[in-house]
Amino acid sequence: MVVSRKTQVVIVGAGPAGLFLGHLLTSDGIDNIVIERRSRSHVEARVRAGVIEHGVVQMLVEAGAGERLTREGLVHHGVHMWFDGQRHRIPLSDLADGRTITVYGQQELVKDLIALRLASGAPLEFDAEVVEVDGLTGTAPSLVYERDGERVRVEGDYVAGCDGSLGVANRAAPIFQRTERTYPFAWLGIIAQAAPANEELVYARHPRGFALYSMRSPTISRLYLGVGAHETLEEWPDDRIWEELHVRLATEGSAGVNEGPILERSIAGLRNLVVSPMRYGRLMLAGDAAHIVPPTGAKGMNAALSDVRDLYRALSAIYRDRDQRLLDGYSDLALERTWRAEEFSTYMTQMLHPYPHDPFESEVQLTRLRQVFANPAIATVLSRNYVDLNSL
Repeated sequence: MVVSRKTQVVIVGAGPAGLFLGHLLTSDGIDNIVIERRSRSHVEARVRAGVIEHGVVQMLVEAGAGERLTREGLVHHGVHMWFDGQRHRIPLSDLADGRTITVYGQQELVKDLIALRLASGAPLEFDAEVVEVDGLTGTAPSLVYERDGERVRVEGDYVAGCDGSLGVANRAAPIFQRTERTYPFAWLGIIAQAAPANEELVYARHPRGFALYSMRSPTISRLYLGVGAHETLEEWPDDRIWEELHVRLATEGSAGVNEGPILERSIAGLRNLVVSPMRYGRLMLAGDAAHIVPPTGAKGMNAALSDVRDLYRALSAIYRDRDQRLLDGYSDLALERTWRAEEFSTYMTQMLHPYPHDPFESEVQLTRLRQVFANPAIATVLSRNYVDLNSL
């Protein structure tokens, strides 16, 4: 037996993109359902991005989703880059008209959006596996999901695919093309119960590899090491992780690294992915379902939420004014912004990850880094892209 439901917009995926789209639509009186294949506890625990652009923070606040973000987020006016054994600071706000970045974990934003969703009473289905998608080029697309042994068919006007690069949405259309690149290194990330030793983010390019010193709160540090693409967590016991962090983040006059119990750890490969177009009939892609960037440029969640902003405006125009133009232009607009994010993330990744077996590439990387601090015009472009690329 299949249970039938109807709504206006079916949203697949309860990450930041899907939840924020659902919040915007619900606030505008547009019926929608959010369907997520994982459990609520899993979604709320997924550790991902933590740097939110100036314009994206404003967008969340204006949408009523930024109360805890503005109270607990860590506002930064600059970022550090350490190389050649020395530390250098880029004064982001000075070079980007006073704009800032805010450090706030993706999982914290997800918790906020879930709380808003539950308070609104709008439907949010966890542990729901989408097994069928149909009618995308017609007037009434539908999908079937399974939950607790029950099959549910949901019919709507539109489907928003926000379920990540491995989800069903970006494989549901025969016209979607995937452009990809993988890197020969990965990031080993840890969350440690240790007060951050630096007040701002630190990117380090060391001959032994990349490192990043970030934070989640005044008592929690988030740190990364560049490792080989095929290395495993078993190869990295706690002592080795801390030893390598100390080595790669050591510079003259640095505050060092504060150690503490490691609460979480993971290894993730670095890659680029763009799926195009981002629309097929009544299916629109947003966030990781449409694009993946290396985390070096801090653009993943920002690009996803910017997709949602444009998709919400397009859907709102249809339901409010029966105006199709924004939806017709959604894919081109989102892809233009996506490729800017891909370019910047690639630039940052290639500049900061040494290639120990390619001395030519290593010298080119160092030259790029030195130019950032020797040429104010280059530093300004980097700052504006880092702080607010998705509002440019």
